[in-house]
Amino acid sequence: MKHPDWYPAWRQEAIEQLNAKNRGLQDDFGVGSWPRYDYDLKTGKLLFSDQVVVKVVAEIQVAGSTSGKGGNWLWAWGNSNLPGDVVTDAQRVRSFGEKNGIDELTQLFVTDDNDLTVLGWELAAVMARICNARGVYRSPRGEGGGLYLTIKSISRAN
Repeated sequence: MKHPDWYPAWRQEAIEQLNAKNRGLQDDFGVGSWPRYDYDLKTGKLLFSDQVVVKVVAEIQVAGSTSGKGGNWLWAWGNSNLPGDVVTDAQRVRSFGEKNGIDELTQLFVTDDNDLTVLGWELAAVMARICNARGVYRSPRGEGGGLYLTIKSISRAN
C-alpha cells in the first residue's frame, strides 16, 4: 500500500500513544474491567456499569470494524449502517489519508495477512492520534471481529 516515508514511524507512535492512553483509562476509570458495557450509536455514548448501575459514561466515535468472516477492516466512514454523528472523526481520517497519500486510510476495506484484531487496534490508534481521542474500546462481535470505538470524553456517572 502506498504511503509517505514518514507514515510507518508515525503509525507506530500512534500505537504506542494509544497503549499509554488506554492504560490511563484503565487506571482512572476502570475501562476494560467493568462487568457490563453498553453502547448507543444514536446518542454516541458508551456506558460502563456494575451490572445494574451505570458508573462511567464516554462520548464515542466509531473508527471501524473487523470481520472474521470477511477477513478485513471496514472504515466507519464507509459503513452506511452507522449514524452520521458517530463517523465524523472517521471522515477526518479519510481526509488526512487523501491529503497525505495514505492508502490504508482511504480504502474502504483494509486487509492484513496476520491478525485482524491487531490491525483493528492499529487503525483505531491512527484515528485516535489524528482526532485526539482519549483512547479506544473494542466491542467483540459474534463472528470473530470487533467494533472499534474511540473515546472522545469520559467521566464518572452521577
